[in-house]
Amino acid sequence: MDYGKHQAPAQYEAGEGCLTTLIRIPVRIVVLVVVLPVRMVWDALVVTARAADRTLLRPLGRALTRLYSTLVVIPAVRLYESVLTPVGHALMWLAAAVFVRPWVALWRYVVVPAVRYGLVVPVVWLYESVLTPLGHGLRWVYRELLAPAGRGIRRAVGRLLLVFLVLPVTGLWRYVLVPLGLGATWLAENLVVRPLGWVYRELLTPLGHGIGRLLDLLTRGIAAAGAGLWAAAVWLAGTLLVAPLRLLYRRVLAPAGREIVAAIEVAWRVAGYISRAVGRAVVWLARHLVGAPVTWVYRTVCIPVGHFVRDQIWAPARRGAVEAGRAARSALRSARETVRRARRDAWRALAGGPGESGPREPGSPLARRLGATQQTTTVPSAAPEPEISPPGARKAGWG
Repeated sequence: MDYGKHQAPAQYEAGEGCLTTLIRIPVRIVVLVVVLPVRMVWDALVVTARAADRTLLRPLGRALTRLYSTLVVIPAVRLYESVLTPVGHALMWLAAAVFVRPWVALWRYVVVPAVRYGLVVPVVWLYESVLTPLGHGLRWVYRELLAPAGRGIRRAVGRLLLVFLVLPVTGLWRYVLVPLGLGATWLAENLVVRPLGWVYRELLTPLGHGIGRLLDLLTRGIAAAGAGLWAAAVWLAGTLLVAPLRLLYRRVLAPAGREIVAAIEVAWRVAGYISRAVGRAVVWLARHLVGAPVTWVYRTVCIPVGHFVRDQIWAPARRGAVEAGRAARSALRSARETVRRARRDAWRALAGGPGESGPREPGSPLARRLGATQQTTTVPSAAPEPEISPPGARKAGWG
């Protein structure tokens, strides 16, 4: 657990009074009393959460992940690989065969040839064989015949308009209207323009300047009065409200806040030390009151008892069960072989059948033979057969 670094509290501002020094220790004691239960509960919750995460949540998460993978992911993957993928391929092939390939064939073998040979080829032939020569001929007619004729007609029309329209209008303006206009202009200038200019210059302009100066002085007076009132209001607010609040904040609230914050920091660290000591004490008590006796009982009682049960009870019981299983399997195998032989002999006795073909070794089955897989018990009254096969037996295929 991280309980912070060992460092001194932050330096306080210069000029702190004796009241701050006197209330510092009581405030820290009170804050420690308040913070200590919170820190111990916090440390207990942290330890519990870490233990639960290490012993419960992580194994549970791994188990749920494995269960989800076993019950959902692997069946889904197998279903996807064994069912959905072939079905998807079949649906894709069916969709391509039903929807794509007919339209592709229609476009490739019907629409494209029809458009190419029914529209594009005739249009290209018409353009190259008819429209292009016709356009070249029309361009030659326009360049060689119509353009020179148009230029000549334009020049003739321009000259006619100049003679019959432009020259008469110009003469009328220059020799009739202009002289008449000069007289009217002199009369308008002497009877209207000059009197109006004198009235504007001698009467209206000074009157407008006086009114503008009066309004300017009135505006400046109102602004000065407003500024004075605002300055008075600001001075009153600063003197009666801001200065007491600033003094209260600087002399009371700021030192008290710094002391409370520093006390909380120190109390949190001290509570961490106390909580760690209490935790170590609880762990020591649990180890010596519970862990040590349980370990001693496990080492001195459970392990010898377990070894005794394993070596003296479980191992012989396991060996006896294995031997019993082997004997039971051997008995079942012998019974099956006996039943099979009895059934075959009964079938031969009822239905008849060919005798055993091939050479076999003569002699009593009770005698000991060479090459037998199991050692049989020799009957006392039976003479033992020779261990070396006779010469005729090798030639007949016995040995």
